[in-house]
Amino acid sequence: MAAIEGFSTTCPSDPQPGDLIEIFRPAYQHWALYLGDGYIINVTPVDEGPPATFTSAKSVFSRKARVRMQLLKDVVGNDTYHINNKYDGTYTPLPVEEIIRRAEYLIDQEVSYDLLGNNCEHFVTLLRYGEGVSDQANRAIGAIGFVAAAAGAFSLLGLLRSRSRERQY
Repeated sequence: MAAIEGFSTTCPSDPQPGDLIEIFRPAYQHWALYLGDGYIINVTPVDEGPPATFTSAKSVFSRKARVRMQLLKDVVGNDTYHINNKYDGTYTPLPVEEIIRRAEYLIDQEVSYDLLGNNCEHFVTLLRYGEGVSDQANRAIGAIGFVAAAAGAFSLLGLLRSRSRERQY
């Protein structure tokens, strides 16, 4: 593999084909899969232009995404990233050739997108492991569940207090 701006071919932390890339955006993490030679594959909103990253509020609520092959440095922009194959201890990665073949087959295809059930992390883990998983989505679902439970508890407390006041009069 030739040297790429921002990468050194001798640095052991260089991404290898099939690696998961976690990109740190201001409010969330975007995920991509490294293909090699500086390119990644990721999902981007269907209705956004070439810079296509999930950065706008509109894209978060998008129901469709396009699979794109892009230069890692273009997708990262001014943000930071690291290689994060964090699920390797739980799931066995598919052979690299299979990961790349599956990824290349999907380039330029439109896929369904759902922030909690089928997001960019689900997409790349499905390619790497054959199973789509997302800690980011699980944390969001947990937070939504906690907020709903707390709201329900406060509503119940309010109802009990109002009934208690009614009995006093």
